[in-house]
Amino acid sequence: MTRDTNSTARKLRGGVSHTLLVIVALAFLAPLIYAVATSLKPADEVFTPTPDLIGSEVRWQNYVDAFQFAPFGRYFLNSLFVSVIGTLVVVVASSLSAYAFARLRFRGREQLFVVFLGTLMVPQEVLIVPMYWLMQALGWVDSYWALIFPWAFTAFGTFLLRQFFLTVPEELEEAARVDGCGPFGAFLRIMLPLARPAIAVLTVFTFIGFWGSFLWPLIITNSVDQKGTVPLGLAQFVGQQGTQWNLMMAASILAMLPTVLLVILLQKHLVRGLLVTGLGGR
Repeated sequence: MTRDTNSTARKLRGGVSHTLLVIVALAFLAPLIYAVATSLKPADEVFTPTPDLIGSEVRWQNYVDAFQFAPFGRYFLNSLFVSVIGTLVVVVASSLSAYAFARLRFRGREQLFVVFLGTLMVPQEVLIVPMYWLMQALGWVDSYWALIFPWAFTAFGTFLLRQFFLTVPEELEEAARVDGCGPFGAFLRIMLPLARPAIAVLTVFTFIGFWGSFLWPLIITNSVDQKGTVPLGLAQFVGQQGTQWNLMMAASILAMLPTVLLVILLQKHLVRGLLVTGLGGR
């Protein structure tokens, strides 16, 4: 009798938990569902006295019109180039510096790392003006390099990968050195392959950061038609004649696709990376 009661209680708790999870998932999905529905409505049915999720017709033409409203093909290519190159630079720089802070022994290492982490507390807005002056001195204003390099060397990736490197047993590196590997060889052949989950997490976060950046491209880019990115393109749907919400929603859905595909492709490593990157080392 007690066993049946416990089994019933477990099933009841499981059912309640699943119901709550479904409700929370629907709450998070509601804005996305509304955006997709709005992107398929005629312009005069976006705001009606009685809101309807589905309009009188499904207008797939809105996606074509949104892509033709502005040079969105150019914006997508620009954002893809900036995000991919920026992510590669961040991963390379962060992995090298993280390995140095985790494994190399030098005077003042811990103090330097604390100072390095302190840069995370500086808001991006505070750095806008000095960063613009630096780009102007280098002659990089209105260039792809100005969109990539100012934010490619941050402490977040270094901290994330350092925490993972600290969890790797030092015996693996010692065995590699016995086989003739130097510090850099051990880094390439031992540490990097083991760090794939952590690198996947850093890749996703960095790519999304570059892809969704709006303030810095708005300031540093003069020729929006040539060097503009997707967020700047979305802002063009807001004009003096009003906002074309159905086209903006269609363009927003298209803008989400690269990041969604990246998360799907790296999902296996991403889940494992989120579980292990927060662990401390020795």
